[in-house]
Amino acid sequence: MDTNDLRAKSIKDLNEELQSLEKERFAHRMQQSTGQLTQTHLLKQVSKDIARVKTFLNEKSRKIGLEEA
Repeated sequence: MDTNDLRAKSIKDLNEELQSLEKERFAHRMQQSTGQLTQTHLLKQVSKDIARVKTFLNEKSRKIGLEEA
């Protein structure tokens, strides 16, 4: 996931991306618990992507808060 792409997205798009990543992480966790996840690195990669999206959401919400004040 490219940070420049995330930076260009709106808050709505970031929330949609976050929701899809959460679903993907859930699917990977279920596969891992049943022993079907062969690419174990995906779980860590998706978690980092979720953190990245949350960081940009927080950044944008703070920027909006400062503009209103």
